[in-house]
Amino acid sequence: MRIGVVILPIYPGNEARARWRDAEAAGFDSAWTYDHLAWRTFRDRTWFGTVPTLAAAAGATARIRLGTLVSSPNFRHPVTFAKDVMTLDDLSDGRITLGIGAGGTGFDATVLGREAWSPRERQERFEEFVDLLDRLLTAPATTYNGRYYAADEARMIPGCVQHPRVPFAVAATGPRGMRVAARYGRAWVTFGDPRRLTDRTPADYLADVADQIRRLGDICAADDRDPAGLDRVLLHGSTDERSLDSVDAFVDYVGRYAEIGITEIVVHLPVPGTVFDTDPGVFDRVVAEGLPQVRAR
Repeated sequence: MRIGVVILPIYPGNEARARWRDAEAAGFDSAWTYDHLAWRTFRDRTWFGTVPTLAAAAGATARIRLGTLVSSPNFRHPVTFAKDVMTLDDLSDGRITLGIGAGGTGFDATVLGREAWSPRERQERFEEFVDLLDRLLTAPATTYNGRYYAADEARMIPGCVQHPRVPFAVAATGPRGMRVAARYGRAWVTFGDPRRLTDRTPADYLADVADQIRRLGDICAADDRDPAGLDRVLLHGSTDERSLDSVDAFVDYVGRYAEIGITEIVVHLPVPGTVFDTDPGVFDRVVAEGLPQVRAR
C-alpha cells in the first residue's frame, strides 16, 4: 500500500517548499495538489497556480512522486497544458503523474465567462481532452480536429522524460469515465460514491468502493485491459469516516481498503479552520507510526 498527501496550493514561497520537502522526508510515496483557480471556502483566500507550485515542488524534492489531483478541461486547453506537463516532467526528472477528471460545476466552470457545461458536454469534453493529451504527450508533432478541441502541428519537443508519456491517474465514478481510465490510465482515482458521502457506516463506504472496483474490473475486461495493471487510488476526506483520529484508526482504515484492492490512499495535509482541520499533532503521529505499520502488512 502506498500513502500520498495533498498539499493545497495555499502556502507562499519558502513555506510551500518546506512543506513539500517535509512530505518527502516523512516518507510519503506521493504528494499532490489540487488544480483549480479557486475552490469552495478558499475562494477568497490565498490560492496559487498549480503548475508553478509543482515546478517549485520539483526543485525542492528529489524522490517523491508529484502530481495534480485532479486537472480538468474546465479552464485548460490540451495543447498549452501538454506543454506545461512535459516541462514539469523534465523539471522533476520524470516524477510527475497527471491526475485528470471531468471537472464539476464550481467556480472553475464559469470563471472564463461562459455558462457551465451540461453533464453530457462535460463528459464528452473530458473524453476528447484526455485523448488529445495522450496524443500530444507521445508524439513530437500533433494535428487534431475534434468536436471541442483542435491542434495544428503542435510541437512537444523534447517530449516526456517518462515513456511513452507522463502517466495518467483518471478520476471517475461512472461507466464512461471508468472507460477512459481503462483505456488511458496508469491509475484510477475515486473518493467514494458521490451520491452517498455522509451519514453511513464505515462498512457502507467500503462496500461502495468495492462495488466501484468491481465495475472497473468489468470495464477493463471488456476493453481487453488487465485490471491488475491499473493502480487504484482512494482520495481520503470526502466521507465522514474518522480515520485520522488516531494511529490505530488509520491503520485499520488502510487495512480495510487494501483488502478490497485499493493500492494507494491519499490524505490531506491539515489546514486549520477548514474542512481539512485534522489535529496536526495526531496527524504527525499517524505519519510517523502509521506509515511503517501499513507498509509492513
